[in-house]
Amino acid sequence: MLGAYVYAVLAFIIVPLVIVIPMSFSQNDYLAFPPTGFTLKWYAEYFDSRQWRAATWLSVQVALLTAACASLIGTAATYAMVRGRSRLVTLFQILLIGPIIVPHIALAVGLYLFFQTIGLSGTVPGFVLAHTVLTLPFVVFTMAAALGSVDANLEAAAMSCGATRFQAFRFVTLPLVLPSLASGALFAFIISFDEPVVSFFLSGIRQKTLPRRMFEDIEQNLTPIIPAIATLLIPAIATLLIVLSIAILLGGHALRSRSKTQSSAG
Repeated sequence: MLGAYVYAVLAFIIVPLVIVIPMSFSQNDYLAFPPTGFTLKWYAEYFDSRQWRAATWLSVQVALLTAACASLIGTAATYAMVRGRSRLVTLFQILLIGPIIVPHIALAVGLYLFFQTIGLSGTVPGFVLAHTVLTLPFVVFTMAAALGSVDANLEAAAMSCGATRFQAFRFVTLPLVLPSLASGALFAFIISFDEPVVSFFLSGIRQKTLPRRMFEDIEQNLTPIIPAIATLLIPAIATLLIVLSIAILLGGHALRSRSKTQSSAG
């Protein structure tokens, strides 16, 4: 029974991909399955279109900057949360869950009104700031699990040898949690790149992310260029997920090796 359930879930995930890929090669000017004929014109149209390239590049820019900001802020916040003894830690954890449990459309409306007031709506900094808010919890939770597994005595030993707290973190703790940091950064990149709701509200006439541009095309044209873009994104996202899995495995291996070393030394 369990095996049948697993196969049903896998089929539910894979079947849409099986449908999307053939549709991207259709000769029709509209979405239809099964597709008729074979053509690469929709891929050519995507690469030849300055609007599509600009939307893709904007999404890549925003995702990269979001991953960097979320990783930097998330690492500092996680360190303070795990190593600190402040009574505000619980409050910080509650606030951190906010972007996850609050509906994105409610958050998007609030961000739009706020950014419209301060002039950040439709700008790259506005996108990055909004996406950092959305992705920060994933970075913090990923880093918290790794940082909580690192013995604080390692930093104490380094500081007893003359290292500052920052040096102890940089040369002792950071190498151990680096795979988890990479995982959090990849999470942030993927979530930011694929985020449609907040981007829809914050996009301007010229600054449109790829998800916003795709939604507009679906609403107005509904041509096979959408399956073509989706087909291009599938291997790209799959590659990032593979890298993410490898980073998680390496992180777990590093922590286990460190634990064994400490046990042997003890």
